[in-house]
Amino acid sequence: MATKKFLLSCILLFGQLIVAQNNTAIPLNEVIVSDNQLKNFTDSQSVLKLNDSIISKNQSSLTSLLNYNSVIYFKENGLGMVSSPSFRGTTAQQTAVIWNGININSQLLGQTDFNTISTRGYNSIDVKAGGGSVIYGSGAIGGTIHLNNDLKFKNTFKNNLEVYYGDFNTLSAVYGITSATNNWSVNASLTRNSSDNDFKFVGQEDRNVNGQYYNNNLSTAVGYKINAKNSIKFYSELYDGERHFSLTSPYAVKTKYQDFNTRNLVTWTSIVGNSTSNLKVAYITEHYNYFEDIDTKEYELGGVNSFIAKYDFLYAFTPKMILNTIVDYNKSKGIGSGIGTESREIGGVSVLLKHSLTERWNYELSFRKEISDVYKSPILFSAGSKFDFSKLYQLKLNVSRNYRTPTFNDLYWLGSGNLDLKPENSYQVEVSNDFQYKDFTLSANAYASKIDNMIRWLPNNSGNWSPVNTDKVSIYGAEALLGWQKHFNKHSVGFNGTYSYTVSTDDKNDKQLFYVPYHKMTASSSYAYKNFALYYQFMFIGEVFTTSDNDPNTILTDYNVSNIGMDYNFSKKDIFKIGFKIANVWNEKYESLPSRMMPGRNLTLYLTLNY
Repeated sequence: MATKKFLLSCILLFGQLIVAQNNTAIPLNEVIVSDNQLKNFTDSQSVLKLNDSIISKNQSSLTSLLNYNSVIYFKENGLGMVSSPSFRGTTAQQTAVIWNGININSQLLGQTDFNTISTRGYNSIDVKAGGGSVIYGSGAIGGTIHLNNDLKFKNTFKNNLEVYYGDFNTLSAVYGITSATNNWSVNASLTRNSSDNDFKFVGQEDRNVNGQYYNNNLSTAVGYKINAKNSIKFYSELYDGERHFSLTSPYAVKTKYQDFNTRNLVTWTSIVGNSTSNLKVAYITEHYNYFEDIDTKEYELGGVNSFIAKYDFLYAFTPKMILNTIVDYNKSKGIGSGIGTESREIGGVSVLLKHSLTERWNYELSFRKEISDVYKSPILFSAGSKFDFSKLYQLKLNVSRNYRTPTFNDLYWLGSGNLDLKPENSYQVEVSNDFQYKDFTLSANAYASKIDNMIRWLPNNSGNWSPVNTDKVSIYGAEALLGWQKHFNKHSVGFNGTYSYTVSTDDKNDKQLFYVPYHKMTASSSYAYKNFALYYQFMFIGEVFTTSDNDPNTILTDYNVSNIGMDYNFSKKDIFKIGFKIANVWNEKYESLPSRMMPGRNLTLYLTLNY
């Protein structure tokens, strides 16, 4: 109740500030972005932007896209199975996925399964490295992944159909529609993915057994400009999927997992004078059924329904100084076989300041404080600065304090939950150097962080496993992001690459955290001439420890995987395109988890229609 009163008072206060402004309105832009904080308050951090052309060259899963185009490492329980990231040496629970400005990490597990996110429904996907808990809340320690449905208000009408079919009876079909006027904008897409996933293991006669899966995803974004000062947007997404979990031995019991998730978000944006207010109201659900033996009808279930209200008020004191205040409230109710019926409430206030001291030099300051009915949250902060030495070179510096809250499973799991858990706490510093010369770009980043109160599930005195605040982790590393694009006559050549070196050690034993490789490298090149296009992708993963004591007998060896693709447009307006892609073209034998083999060489054919 105290949280509700506190937030209500803040909303009323900021509402009065808005009414007090009566200057000339600033017209709404032709393009309305879904995440204003990402646009306005990340100058001092590294942000990798992945556009439509990059997204379309990868499989529809978010895992595939980021595996070949970012520094994030993924461990997969096999193709299409559960996928967990490690971003800058952190755990899966310390990477936040942001959907149109809203954190959608699972309230049960504290993470997102990246194989349940279809990339085809988004205009762009951004990867922001480094802490972001002040803006995006729990889990934004290693970095954040932003799924954006940006709306354009310009007379447009087009349809898009993509069909992919490949080995193992793998099918992917995507239909999208975009329709817009000066006042209305609608984007919608429907995606279907399925596969028998019965590939033969490289160098063996055995096949992947019980690995079949399917998923359907419906994504919608609708915007209406009421007038030059006000607009309303509605975003909706529905995901329905089922996966049979691949067996690790012929004697294992066959299992499967069903997901059903929904996300609905309404936003209202209003501009009065030098101020902009934005109100977001979201309702998010997650639900699962787990069949421990698919030959029986018995299953475990669980789910959480979350109501989120977020109000931010931005005021421009001058063209060079803006202040953004955010008030948010989250109420979640969970029910399931393991947690019974539980609920919790979280309220928070954030204050963000951006000031350009000169045309070349700016700084950013932000703070956040939360109130919860379950745990005590620290005061979070972020401070950063960017200096443009010239058009060729920028220097960025950022320091921040970030956190992760205990999940429903951590707090309430029957017989094991721990209500005395503290949030994980992290301090981070990073330096970025950005170079640009003609068609060439390079970003070189170095960072260090310290994580306290890391939550781990350990055996207790009664013999059960229970979560406790135990580990302290020290992390440091370096990253490089490279890009080059050249157009001449009717030719186009491009190259993108990433490299990361990561040291993430447990302070108790000075050992590298398991499933955190020291080295990861990706590269992609493309060539186009008239209507013909060719591209090549490469990924290298260094050796990975699979145990906390870094036992050399359990190391996963390093591997490199390459893909090649080719397509041809039969029309100058990109109306009809056919192509193919060969994944793992060199037939590499590899796995990112022990006994979880990935497919060898396989072929996919695709057709694209735009009309």
